[in-house]
Amino acid sequence: MSSDVMRVPRIEKVVVNIGVGEAGERLNKAQKVLSMVTEQTPVITTAKVTNRDLGVRYGMPIGCKVTLRGEAASEFLSKALAIREGRVAVYSFDKEGNMSFGISDYTDFEGMKYDPEIGIFGMDVSVVFMKPGYRVSKRHIMPKKVPAQHRVTRDEAINFMKTQYNVEVVE
Repeated sequence: MSSDVMRVPRIEKVVVNIGVGEAGERLNKAQKVLSMVTEQTPVITTAKVTNRDLGVRYGMPIGCKVTLRGEAASEFLSKALAIREGRVAVYSFDKEGNMSFGISDYTDFEGMKYDPEIGIFGMDVSVVFMKPGYRVSKRHIMPKKVPAQHRVTRDEAINFMKTQYNVEVVE
C-alpha cells in the first residue's frame, strides 16, 4: 500500500441482490428476506430486456436489492465473509477491483432461522472499491475521467481484503 492517503482504496458500497425472475409471491418473500438480513428496505429491480424464452418482459419486476454504505456496509460484509469462512476465489475480483460472491442460503446468517413460509433464498453480494477523489467523475459541474493510475486494480482490492478482513484468496 502507498503512504499517500488518496491512493488507499476503501469500500464505497455493498450491494445485496436477490434475483427471483418473476413478480408476485416469491418476490415478496425475497424482499422480506433482504429486509431481515440487512435491516434495510429493499428496492425492486426490473427487467431491462424482453426474453420470451424465459417469459420476461421489459419493465417486469424480477428481483430486489439493497445498497449499503459506510459502517452498515462494513458490518454486513464481515457477516457475509464469516459465512464464507473468510475465503473468496480469485475470479470473484474483476479487473476494476470490484468483488462479487454468492451466499446460498439466508439462514447461514447469525440469528436467522428457517421459515417454511419463506423457503430458501440465496443472494449475491457485490462490493465496489474506490479511492478518495472519485467524485471528479460523478460531480455535475466539470466532470472528468478518473486517471488510470488512480483507479482500483484487482491486486489492490485483493490486498485490501486480505489486510482489512483477513480474507484468504483462493486460486
